[in-house]
Amino acid sequence: MAYPYVENEPPAQTPPPAGYKPFHLEHYGRHGSRWLIGGNDYLTPVLRLESAERNGKLTPLGDSVLRVLREIEQASHQRLGELSDKGALQHQAIGRRMARNYPEIFNGNADIDAKSTVVIRCILSMANALEGIKEIAPDVKPTKDASYADMWFMNYDDKPAWPIKDKAEETAVKAFKEKHDIGNGYLNRLVTDPKFAADSVAPGIMPYLYWVLANTQSHSGQPWLLEEVFTNDELKEIWQGGNAFWFIHGGDTELTKHRMPYVQRNLLRRIIDRTDSASVSAKPSANLRYGHDGILLNAIVLMELGEYGQEINDLETLDSLGWRDYDIIPMAGNFQLVFYRKDNGNPDDILVKAMINEREVAMPGNAVSGPYYNWKDVRKYWLDKLSGFKE
Repeated sequence: MAYPYVENEPPAQTPPPAGYKPFHLEHYGRHGSRWLIGGNDYLTPVLRLESAERNGKLTPLGDSVLRVLREIEQASHQRLGELSDKGALQHQAIGRRMARNYPEIFNGNADIDAKSTVVIRCILSMANALEGIKEIAPDVKPTKDASYADMWFMNYDDKPAWPIKDKAEETAVKAFKEKHDIGNGYLNRLVTDPKFAADSVAPGIMPYLYWVLANTQSHSGQPWLLEEVFTNDELKEIWQGGNAFWFIHGGDTELTKHRMPYVQRNLLRRIIDRTDSASVSAKPSANLRYGHDGILLNAIVLMELGEYGQEINDLETLDSLGWRDYDIIPMAGNFQLVFYRKDNGNPDDILVKAMINEREVAMPGNAVSGPYYNWKDVRKYWLDKLSGFKE
């Protein structure tokens, strides 16, 4: 899913209680829209449909789809996994809004620190976000870095967690996807001979065909054929399988022994530590981080932002309970924690609000006013939660 707010504006923000002004911001953002990562992602659907073309069995829509797939596959050469043109625009827009919404933070007197994982699409996302910030606040002098030295909190490899996730994928997610399999009906829109489609085109074409067609939204000027190839019901079934996959990756569930959100415990500790430092400083500040969907998702669940901290043990209930991966981790998805204090700078009187993709969301505990929470309470809740985790 491409980021929803580029040309249009995100939801309006709630003004803080009287006397409170923003002074600090903590952020983690996924890289923007990108090219698909694997070469076979683009090539596989081309090869499968070419077998029907050689045998004169493509429908007019099949001809159109194959032509588009060939063009995209050619364009993807030497671009796999890289930031797309729209990915750059997404982060520029987010950066502009940050600076516009919080001029008290983004100014020449502020300590603005930006970090990226060492992956080029994330580094370029950071660069574009800073470009957007400086369009609005040209006096900002951010520091920026992308180093393996920071991967312990930017993209932690929590090796004991992955076997737990993998086991749940091999059992619960596999069974869920089998139940929601769409069959080969969609191929009848592309191939004239159903038997040939089942025998010679279907093997191996999914999910690559879906991925390529869905990801055309990540680029300017690419045609949108996804909803001509798949019905809405088919698209929902395909999406539900991916949604279940991401829930297992980061959701709070007995299916993974409630382990996966804690993969991002280092990031949360880092956020608390940096906020503690900012709370006793007279200077405004922001810590901006650019990385990946898996980190963003698990951190949001660990912090229990919005509705995403809820325990869910039945994958069939995800959609009805509001768990939708595209709302959490679209391309350029992000969370922002914005901290407010009064002019007296009292470190014991700080409010915080949270946003997921620039939409204000609830936090643990009771709000003081609207989306604003007492930072002392939230901090204690998070530290207590982290202290209960056994390494």
